Amino acid sequence: MWRNTVKSFLRRTKGLRVRAKNRGSCSRSDKKWVTPTGFDTGLKTFNSLTKQKEPLILAREGIATWYSCGPTVYDHAHLGHACSYVRFDVLQRILSRLFGITVIHAMVITDIDDKIIQRGWQDNVSPIIIARMYEEEFKKDMISLKVIPPAVYLRVTENVPQIVAFIQRIIENGNAYATKEGDVYFDIQSIGDRYGKFGIAGDSQEGAGSVSKKDVRDFALWKRSKPQEPHWESPWGPGRPGWHIECSTVASSVFGSQLDIHSGGVDLAFPHHENEVAQSEAYHRCEQWANYFLHSGHLHLKGSAEKMSKSLKNYITIKDFLRSHTANEFRMFCLLTKYRSAIDYSDSSMSEARGSLASICTYYNDAQAYVKGQLQCLPVQDVLLWERLAQTKANVMAALADDFDTPRAMNAIMDLVYQGNCQLQPVSTATGASRSPAVFGAMAAYIRDILDVFGIDSLHDKDAESMNQSGSLPAVVEQLTQFRSEVRAFALTRQSTTPGKLQEALYPERIPLLQASDQLRKNLAPLGVLIKDRGATSTWELTKRASEITDGMKPSIRKTGHE
Repeated sequence: MWRNTVKSFLRRTKGLRVRAKNRGSCSRSDKKWVTPTGFDTGLKTFNSLTKQKEPLILAREGIATWYSCGPTVYDHAHLGHACSYVRFDVLQRILSRLFGITVIHAMVITDIDDKIIQRGWQDNVSPIIIARMYEEEFKKDMISLKVIPPAVYLRVTENVPQIVAFIQRIIENGNAYATKEGDVYFDIQSIGDRYGKFGIAGDSQEGAGSVSKKDVRDFALWKRSKPQEPHWESPWGPGRPGWHIECSTVASSVFGSQLDIHSGGVDLAFPHHENEVAQSEAYHRCEQWANYFLHSGHLHLKGSAEKMSKSLKNYITIKDFLRSHTANEFRMFCLLTKYRSAIDYSDSSMSEARGSLASICTYYNDAQAYVKGQLQCLPVQDVLLWERLAQTKANVMAALADDFDTPRAMNAIMDLVYQGNCQLQPVSTATGASRSPAVFGAMAAYIRDILDVFGIDSLHDKDAESMNQSGSLPAVVEQLTQFRSEVRAFALTRQSTTPGKLQEALYPERIPLLQASDQLRKNLAPLGVLIKDRGATSTWELTKRASEITDGMKPSIRKTGHE
């Protein structure tokens, strides 16, 4: 459905194929970013290497190679993790679904680390058991949040031989050295002023470390083994990989010497990503290993300047969050801020996200009711609405092409909802005036599809939703609503009070039927069945409460956005 929109958008850009001003060579020694050679996507993205927006140019047409730092699996994943992974999932969905770019995504799982070892000691189990347990929990959490899995997960422990070979090449290239104790360090002085591409070159990132270090800034590629720690054999003695080398090795094993996009939390820019760049470019002897670094902002508990993290004990696990909220609500929460901005988590911010989603869902259901003839309205200005729809599509595409500006895109969508609601002015009875169902059908379909691009899927038709319900609840509610509508229609039939006059009144003996119908509607609402009377007919929606009842009170996705 997006093909014509994308083609129209790309015609307004400077073209697909672009040549770099400087193709680059390995002889350069400064930190200047070089515009890649390849295919212009028509998008711009904020590149942490340049601290500004740059045209997103890919090495291959229609293909984006993307590497992201995965979790260190020693504990439950929390909302800070969720925020980063959901935000980048949205970006990848936008690239693939709107701009036709196939994203090849690889992620490493850090399954050997000081924290994992310590957790194993605390629980008196093997660190590998700890890692496998929390790795599986992480993957389940990502599925619960509807994050598309990468093309491949890679574990550090399954790539140790490749890591050893990677380190050996760096040593051979003159950029690392082994100590007599059995450690291997990267030699920062060997790359001169190329270190500090992110503009942050601190004095020490790992403490003083070994006295055999040449420079306090040198970082470990290989750590000698300590008593009771897992270890692997290497030319430098038994030990295990350093933190940074794992990502360079794994990313290179999948994508070679050229990577389009590297993503991670902003806290990883230094030292982790800085060191990745240094050792990767030393290994490949290239001047620019990754062309774009995308960093997501921190998640904060409102009122706290500190990010949500396990070490600070100020986190909410994903599982705990999903007991009272839905994945759709969390995605809306993420969409309302730019992916690289810090974001405050609080009850009020979640209420705002829930309210936005509810407004969209309410309009979607009203528009569908109008299209079906269940909602009678005053004549609408369909020409105006067609124009608004076209403008919204253009505004959303422009916003998302400008550094994936989801807040601006959502503002355009909410404005379309507002314009649609202004035109949907219900009347109690049919007036016989002309109707314009096509434009409302088109608006509802666009809103449903664009939210589906973002990973929000709460706007499905009732028939589709019934596949996810236990038993046949939707069919039962449909029959109940139809029966109630027939009873109401009978109760609302009016009689003439005076012979020869048009003044009418309800039949007194039928008023209890009308009251019983109203009471039934009120009683069903707390149970998750929302009935709306549309003149002589009625429509229904299932809310989150109905899902919980049918699923045995397990957390579930809200069906209409109403509480």
